[in-house]
Amino acid sequence: MTFGLLLLADSFGQAKEWPRFRGPNGTGISLAKGIPSKFTLDDANWRVVLKGEGHSSPVLWNGRIFVTGSDRTEGEFIVQCLNAADGSEAWAVSRPQKSFRTHKYNHLSSSTPATDGQRLVLVLSKPGAHTLVALDLDGKSLWERTFETIVSGHGGGISPILFEGKVILAGDEDNQSFLAAMDADTGKVLWKVDRINAKAAFSTPCEFTDPSGTKGLVFNSMGHGITFVDPSTGKTLWEQAGIFDKRSVSSSLVAEGLLIGTCGSGGGGNYLVAVKPGRAAKGVPPNLAYKLRRSIPYVPTSVAKNGLLFLWGDAGIVSCVRAKTGELHWQERLEGRFFGSPVWVEGRLFCISTSGKMVVIAASDTFKQIAVNDLGEASNATPALGGNRMYLRTLGHLISLGGVAK
Repeated sequence: MTFGLLLLADSFGQAKEWPRFRGPNGTGISLAKGIPSKFTLDDANWRVVLKGEGHSSPVLWNGRIFVTGSDRTEGEFIVQCLNAADGSEAWAVSRPQKSFRTHKYNHLSSSTPATDGQRLVLVLSKPGAHTLVALDLDGKSLWERTFETIVSGHGGGISPILFEGKVILAGDEDNQSFLAAMDADTGKVLWKVDRINAKAAFSTPCEFTDPSGTKGLVFNSMGHGITFVDPSTGKTLWEQAGIFDKRSVSSSLVAEGLLIGTCGSGGGGNYLVAVKPGRAAKGVPPNLAYKLRRSIPYVPTSVAKNGLLFLWGDAGIVSCVRAKTGELHWQERLEGRFFGSPVWVEGRLFCISTSGKMVVIAASDTFKQIAVNDLGEASNATPALGGNRMYLRTLGHLISLGGVAK
């Protein structure tokens, strides 16, 4: 296959599938076409009631949508598989789930699952442990693996990823912190490394190849800062430590060759760091490129596209900066509070407020608000896209928007 055909195949795959939190490699960027900026619920392809409520985001593979939720009344954790074409249920499985206290803005179902087209992996958290569960794409149980740890008083919310036949989990907690990799086929623990105990992180890792050509995974946490890890062994290849003095909730992101991370708290003091990566093959350490402190997101993860970095703040303050330098192009306030993250579609950013308003703005170095659309229910989730459709998870519903599902 020629290089051009490889690129075409990769682009087609990315356009169809949304395999983890924020899509391919957690970028939040979609190749979908024809998603409307302005709409009402009457314009939706379908809107279905989910069997469980939650804040987790949906993932997609081959015309099927996977979404999790909790039914507190019945004491169940539920995984549903829906057909993308019409929202009909392909299957659902449930298991007992005892309710426990979480942060008032959190939920029992906040972790987004991941899939590689062969299996679906998800995390169930409870006081004292995170449990990884693997299902095949028909809902049959494959394996489970439990890691005892001191789960934060905020509750659960860490999301797994699948990488080269491994399930990767970042268990950065207030105590008993770890990183672990499991064989995706069997659940066997391939490696587990202890981490510094600090305030719990909820950041999802991403893949990265450093300037020396070394391939690895990037993790963000208060205890370790930004860490580049060998996925085969769990060994730290290089690390920019001591850069966060608060918890890291937003997920790892690459922008113009720089590694982006944020830290913060509900009381403020949020800031962003951009780190110039190290060179593992040459023993060159990373270094800090710049730091931004004004109106930085705490929970939402940013989007990097076309040399620009878009920072969507929890309180509705959105900023556009030059990704290489941090130079500010604009900063504007939008109505609403936001815990979901924005996604990029055809030169626009879409983000859902906690009250269930989908806000659409231009992804440009000039600010332009395009639309505000009412989803009819509260939401803390991030949109998912595939086959030229957008899927919007509100507390108890899933909505399909856009063209013909493929």
